[in-house]
Amino acid sequence: MKIALIIENSQAAKSSIVHDALTAVAEPLGNQVFHYGMYTPEDKAHLTYPMIGILAGILINSKAADFIVTGCGTGMGSNLACNSMPGIFCGLIIDPTDAYLFGQINDGNAISMPYAKGFGWAAELNLQDCYRKLFEVKRGEGYPKERAAVMAKNRGILSELKKASCHDMLTVLKAIDQDLLKTAISGEKFQEYFFANSQDAAMSDYLKGVLAS
Repeated sequence: MKIALIIENSQAAKSSIVHDALTAVAEPLGNQVFHYGMYTPEDKAHLTYPMIGILAGILINSKAADFIVTGCGTGMGSNLACNSMPGIFCGLIIDPTDAYLFGQINDGNAISMPYAKGFGWAAELNLQDCYRKLFEVKRGEGYPKERAAVMAKNRGILSELKKASCHDMLTVLKAIDQDLLKTAISGEKFQEYFFANSQDAAMSDYLKGVLAS
């Protein structure tokens, strides 16, 4: 599985803590982690939480990534931004129980975490425990397991509602502020990671045009 890590500007100083915790859990399980920034508070490309939503939408809908790990100070802003995009089902994850239940019941493709609120001593251990509850077990098995079929049905209904209420991602990209879009995809690793992994030629071509403009 390809996991994309995206860090919001207010929490960029913690980027290496989050990245190290994620790779320590995810990579030994055979996953690939692609860090799309921010990397430090001094990065030229400052990613706001609305930009995180745009990036998450691009990465999931192009299949450049299978899962998004992101967050902000409270986790709320990035969560809202991700869920505003087509095809994104993002959970707000604070502790390992949240992570496990989100994986088993909702089986979404993105999580947002608080990297300021409640982020204190041994925070990196909480991050690792959350990632374990997400990635060490098969998701979508239900909790309690006897309700697995009902939960799977509801996920399908929600997916259809999302399709009905959202435009496709390319339409979204063409409709939003193009300066905002260009800033969102201007991180130093975006072009290296995205164009190598994208499976959507039309979206790739459009973003190449945005970057060249």
